[in-house]
Parts: sequence; C-alpha cells; structure tokens
Amino acid sequence: MEKNNLKAWLYLLPAILFLGLFMVYPLVDVIIYSFEEGYNSASQSDLGTGLYNFQYVLRDPYFLQALKNTFLLVIITVPLSTGIALLISLGLSSIKWLRNLFQTVYFLPYVTNTLAVGLVFMVLFKKTAYSDGLVNMLINWFGGESVDFIDGPYWAKMMVLCIYTIWVVMPFKILILTSALASVKQDYYNAAKIDGTPRLRVFTRITLPMISPMLFYLIITGFIGAFKAYSDSVALFGTDLNAAGMNTIVGYVYDMLYGDSGGYPSYASAAAIILFVIILTITCINLLVSRKHVHYS
Repeated sequence: MEKNNLKAWLYLLPAILFLGLFMVYPLVDVIIYSFEEGYNSASQSDLGTGLYNFQYVLRDPYFLQALKNTFLLVIITVPLSTGIALLISLGLSSIKWLRNLFQTVYFLPYVTNTLAVGLVFMVLFKKTAYSDGLVNMLINWFGGESVDFIDGPYWAKMMVLCIYTIWVVMPFKILILTSALASVKQDYYNAAKIDGTPRLRVFTRITLPMISPMLFYLIITGFIGAFKAYSDSVALFGTDLNAAGMNTIVGYVYDMLYGDSGGYPSYASAAAIILFVIILTITCINLLVSRKHVHYS
C-alpha cells in the first residue's frame, strides 16, 4: 500500500512542481509586493510594510475608472451573452440537419485573432476623414446623426466594447449550450408531450434544470473572463486606455508595471490582489446560489 502511495506521489510530482513554480510562488510574491511600501525594483529595497499601496490604488482616479469600466462590462456582457447564446442554441437544436454547419459558423469568431476582430469593429464604428463608419451610415440612412463610437462620448465607447466582448465570447457559449441541450434525454420531452405540457413549462421545468450545470459553468467563467478583460479594450481604443477612459483593472496592473507611468510593482500587486478578492467573492456567491438552483443528474 505504501509503495502505491509513493508511486502516486511520484506521478503527481511534475504537476505539483509546475503549479508551485508558476502559480503558488507568483501569488505569494504578489502578496508580499503589495504590502512593501516604496519598493524599488532596481535596488530590491523598500521603505517598510503596510497598507499604503492599497490606499493609493483605491484613491487613484485611473484605478477607479478602470474598476467602473470592468464592473459595467461584467454586469452587461455576462447576462446578455449567456442569454443570447441560450436562445441561439435552442434555435440550433430545432434544426438538427443544419446544426453542425451553424455550430461551425458561430464558432469562427472564437478562433479568430482578437486584434483582427477589433480591426473589423474599427471599420464598422470608427469615424475617419473619408467615412463615418458603416454603423453611422445606417444611422444616417434612418435619419439619425453620426456618433463617434471610438473617440466620442463614454456611453458610445462602452457600448462598442460591450458589443465586441459579447461577439467574441458568445461562440464558445453557443457550442457548450448546444452540446448540453443535445445531452438532455428525449424521454423527458416525450413524457411532457404526452401530458400536453406547454412549451414554456417544458423549458423551465425540464430544459433549464437539466442544463443548469453548464449554465452555471458559463456564468462563472464569464464573470472571471470579463473581470480579466484587457485585450478587448486595446483592440478598439489602442494602448493608451487611460487617455481614452476605457482602461480595465488588468490594464491598470499592466500600466503600473510596463506602461509609460510604469515601474511600480507594489501598486500593480495591490491592484492585482484587489482584483483577486473581487473575483473570489463573486465566485463564492455564485457557488452558494448554485446549491439551490443547479441540479446535477
């Protein structure tokens, strides 16, 4: 028995070393940096330990703007992308002879380079010296006035960012939900059909409970992915996100490390810890909610 345990630990050793080296050690390092005040990366020295880094970050207007942008992005895109993906998946399930074709079509944006999709959105929304963009052409055609979606008002930029994020993440959700719907046993639907159960009741009493584990998985990963958003903003508004007012928390961390105003690993670490606490809190809340509403068969 002891030999088997030793062999099992030897099999697990590479994975344990990998996790320790690339996940546990960096996390511990970030926590240490976040409490070191006035840390100088060149001399590897600091002025002491305390909570000043957190106080500075929480008062920094750039961080507060990034926090606002990230929360708006999460609140808007996660429910909308999940709901739209569920509706599309239900439609795909009803046309089985074209399901594979449409699954491939909807999945294409997911495997397309993020910056390439961003360039397409620039063509659609950005005003230039030669054109106001395809979207503004449609707005003008219906009698409206052109809007500068990329360099204009905050609401317009946030709307484009939300549409872009939904467009990028929705293919993966459609693929997962289509597979989940296909795994629901047909016997349940046959029994409901015999009883003359209305379609809405079938959806709420059979379909939703049976696919609830996948929905919960998509919501959790959606929250985490939206909180870690950065490349989406860069693809639309360039690298100077603070000037555009469209930075995110991850973008703020990057700027503090490598941006024009970078070189502050202590502030970056404090912001990263705040992001970690936010994601952990929301994930725990989702786990508590899932105990009542997620049904594992």
